[in-house]
Amino acid sequence: MSRRVINFYAGPAALPLAALERARDELLDFEGTGMSVMEISHRAKEYDAVHHEAIALVRELLAVPENFKVLLLQGGGNLQFAMLPMNLLFDGRKADYIVTGTWAKRALKEAVTWAGADHARSIATTEGEKFTRLPRPDEIRVNPDAAYVHFTSNNTVEGTQFHEWPDTGGVPLACDMSSDMMWRPFDVKPFGIIYAGAQKNLGPSGLVLVLIRDDFLARCSERLPAILQYKVHADKDSLYNTPPCFSIYILRNVLATFKARGGLAAIERENRAKADLLYGCLDRHADFYRPLVTVREHRSVMNVTFRLPTEDLDARLVAEAKKNGMVGVKGYRTMGGIRVSIYNANGLDAVRTLVDFLEEFLRTNG
Repeated sequence: MSRRVINFYAGPAALPLAALERARDELLDFEGTGMSVMEISHRAKEYDAVHHEAIALVRELLAVPENFKVLLLQGGGNLQFAMLPMNLLFDGRKADYIVTGTWAKRALKEAVTWAGADHARSIATTEGEKFTRLPRPDEIRVNPDAAYVHFTSNNTVEGTQFHEWPDTGGVPLACDMSSDMMWRPFDVKPFGIIYAGAQKNLGPSGLVLVLIRDDFLARCSERLPAILQYKVHADKDSLYNTPPCFSIYILRNVLATFKARGGLAAIERENRAKADLLYGCLDRHADFYRPLVTVREHRSVMNVTFRLPTEDLDARLVAEAKKNGMVGVKGYRTMGGIRVSIYNANGLDAVRTLVDFLEEFLRTNG
């Protein structure tokens, strides 16, 4: 059996080894059923226990208040880009969008397609600066008639991250947290809705975690096909249709490892230590390793982006990293350069190995 590599892909991304080993051990015979969890009816008690344990772990790890529903849905973040405005923007309602990167831009596009440009409005963007920073607070002017203010908490492609939430003057926040959900504890109460594709920090693709506040849910449309209504999924406990059972099972396994590590406070400490170590290396050699984010306070703790002096050196670093057992460091296709994703599953030792490699690569190529 070949050794496992250090996986820095941005998504689908690395999963905790313990979660995978648990799945391996239970793959052919889950809980004495003589079947894989992928073969069991989603109405069976064995699967039902997994489903509700996953939801309970979400509530426990994030201290989710009782006035929020936890939904486990399909379709990825891209469906949420459309599903959110479809549920909230009707009868003349409007929403504001803060556009800070590739996926935030796509979220706005879908909202405009559904509601029109007069009802889905960009209120702040740094696209003119190639999304190398986030908007300043004084650049974000929320409209008081907005049903919600949508933003992307972590920009996976560009490497920026909100470390403080935008001040919306009480307008509910709607957030795509696909690439930094559960990197730290946070207060969910200011949010009307949070959604996160699982394939970056929580589990495999095919699953979206949604937290939706009851008052926000009450305002959702009932004039859509049932599969597109948040209310239907909430009423049916995310079992309206056959759920992505195996993805939810892996989510359960991953969340159990987070709890075993001491919860999100412990995970945050390690994540900050990893980011400090990696950015420290880049800053020591800023003439060679050139971060793409122009404001240090906007740097992502999850996705670290930078370039070398030439594209040839970028390509050489990617190739050499692979030879040294590290994969997934090539930058997103529209950005180029290097991107290193250091999600919860990648521990401090993985980042130490990477930093040692970067130091040696500079010594031999700088």
